Amino acid sequence: MKKNLFGLLGLSTSLIFPATSLFAQQTKRPNVIFILADDIGYGDLSCNGEKTIHTPNVEKLASRGVRFTDAHAVAATSTPSRYSMLTGHYSWRRDDTGIAAGNAGMIIRPEQTTLADMFKSSGYATGAIGKWHLGLGDKTGTQDWNGFITPGLKDIGFDYSYIMAATGDRVPCVFVENQRVVNLDPNDPIEVSYEKPFPGEPLGKDHPELLTVLKPSVNHGHNQAIVNGISRIGFMKGGKSALWKDENIADSITSKAISFIENNKNHPFFLYFATNDAHVPRVPNPRFVGKSGMGARGDAILEFDWSVGEIMKTLEKLGLAENTLIVLTSDNGPVVDDGYQDRAVELLGKHRPWGPYRGGKYSNFEAGTRIPFIVSWPGKTKTGVSNALVSQIDLFASLSSLVGQKKKEGVAPDSQDYLNTFLGKTKKGRKYVIEQAGALSVSTSDWKYITPNNGPAYNKLTNTELGNSKEPQLYNLKTDRGEKVNVAAQNFQKVEELKVILEKEKALNPKYVPVVK
Repeated sequence: MKKNLFGLLGLSTSLIFPATSLFAQQTKRPNVIFILADDIGYGDLSCNGEKTIHTPNVEKLASRGVRFTDAHAVAATSTPSRYSMLTGHYSWRRDDTGIAAGNAGMIIRPEQTTLADMFKSSGYATGAIGKWHLGLGDKTGTQDWNGFITPGLKDIGFDYSYIMAATGDRVPCVFVENQRVVNLDPNDPIEVSYEKPFPGEPLGKDHPELLTVLKPSVNHGHNQAIVNGISRIGFMKGGKSALWKDENIADSITSKAISFIENNKNHPFFLYFATNDAHVPRVPNPRFVGKSGMGARGDAILEFDWSVGEIMKTLEKLGLAENTLIVLTSDNGPVVDDGYQDRAVELLGKHRPWGPYRGGKYSNFEAGTRIPFIVSWPGKTKTGVSNALVSQIDLFASLSSLVGQKKKEGVAPDSQDYLNTFLGKTKKGRKYVIEQAGALSVSTSDWKYITPNNGPAYNKLTNTELGNSKEPQLYNLKTDRGEKVNVAAQNFQKVEELKVILEKEKALNPKYVPVVK
């Protein structure tokens, strides 16, 4: 039996008990789909008011549900953001949730309870398809890429999985289905290292003539193993028949998502569908190339919109659309140049991926964590726009409430029930959200406080303002949503008020130390 997240701390080891609610009694259990974009910002979708790009399928989804304008990821980078969303546990309570290497051990440990566990215990079929980036196996560098990789996603509640082990720019560049590498030739075994290259394997930094698809930007680190004419982070040998084709990633994961829906059409399911768009390296399918007028990044956003449309068409064809709740969001804010010469900056034009906000991926400023967020359930969500302050951390508790489950002590300890807010039945949101980048920050609907720290103010590689400062920062988000004027010195009482909130949150739950055998 799985141990609870805080089992080691002497708390309850129960998972979650079924609870009877009026909502659960009156409503047929809905299917639930997460559509998680990668590095797509608030301003990258036309439903949020950006006129330079058109994402019609996302617009259609938003027209059927609630579009949130003040929604936040927990962190401004992928691994900690995804960890928090799937566990209802703040990533900053741990020391090992930074951006994971391609051969990282599992960040979410089998003794923890995940959203997938919750749905599975409620009788749902569960699936994870697409980008994972939360580690596999027990410890870093110990995975058996040529056999059964354990622990894996089945150990944290997913019945089915078809995933990229990490990201498109990190080896191994293979799909892993139900904890085995897809299309692997046993006579050509895979070797992976993040410490030293393999003799005889060419590297991007030494053989630029082999980089026929994309070349790395200077000093970004994407100059190691070469796969499909693109150099990546990390070193890899073998597995030639198993390597993905970058231009087909969206097609591959979308077709697997459609198959999962079709295979589970007769009983409730939870699908975590995490796309690769618009993460680097951006190599959209040829049918999208040139369509956005903004180069590969813009084309990748159109490819994401296509994936959304394919999911929606499948639900409609199977008669499932009316009984499926879809959450569409992104893992963090946008980044334009993130390591490859894809002309994303040059071709950006008037497009503003960050919308009216400051910063982006990696940043403490608003654009780092203020993300697109749509909840659509035809006939059940009150359609329109909500300015309620919401956080991805609360999806766990809210969806537990949706299916009539009562969250027990120690499970998803930072997640709160905002189901009625997510369904648009009330505009009442959180009093505050906690966010993580180079530092911790706390935001209300009106104010944002960023804690002092010694981090760099600017990331020269990505041309991003990181929002780090040795001085306390306070911004009035109502009058200064672009965070241009630090008013901490003039608002000492407000700074102290937000500092107290943050300190209380830090002390609220014990620090979690994962079990690694």
